[in-house]
Amino acid sequence: MVLASSSPLRRQVVAAAGFDIRAVDPGIEEPARHALPRGPVQKAEANAYFKARAVAERYGTDGCVLGVSTVVAVGDQIFGPPAGRLEAEQMLRALSGTRHAVVTGVALLENGLRLIASEVTYVTMRQMAEDEIAEYLDSGNWIGTPGAYAGPEMACRFVDEVEGSYSNLLGLPVELVFRMIAEMQDHPEAHRHN
Repeated sequence: MVLASSSPLRRQVVAAAGFDIRAVDPGIEEPARHALPRGPVQKAEANAYFKARAVAERYGTDGCVLGVSTVVAVGDQIFGPPAGRLEAEQMLRALSGTRHAVVTGVALLENGLRLIASEVTYVTMRQMAEDEIAEYLDSGNWIGTPGAYAGPEMACRFVDEVEGSYSNLLGLPVELVFRMIAEMQDHPEAHRHN
């Protein structure tokens, strides 16, 4: 299996889950928030598919390619990774004190088979003080993370409640991936595409 991702945290989650996998940077940028005028589930699933397809096309792998993409949504605002510190600060302020959704799209491609699904985890974040936001931004842990926060550190410091898959907060809903692999193995013809 090939993981179409450059995320170090996602690679750690994959290894901890026991997958025999090789990680490859998909070499594509996720479209800007305004480029895909869809909801968070559709955006996450589309981004996951584009990543998996880019790796499959570039490497022509006969094995399974796993594409993954996470977004954070509060109301009708959808946040991917911030472009810089100012945008990260704006995201954290928008998410502080809210119950929001962490949505991860997962795409599996293998020998003409395709399966796309997503996992939604709801997070209730306590109100962050200004000095806490500044300290977190200084840490740099927000770089490359959807909604400008990394699951483990934020969960310990700022999250009051998690409803759903914790591994989803780390960027890879492991339980969903196992279910998808089993589904493709058990019902391959249902997922064949041209």
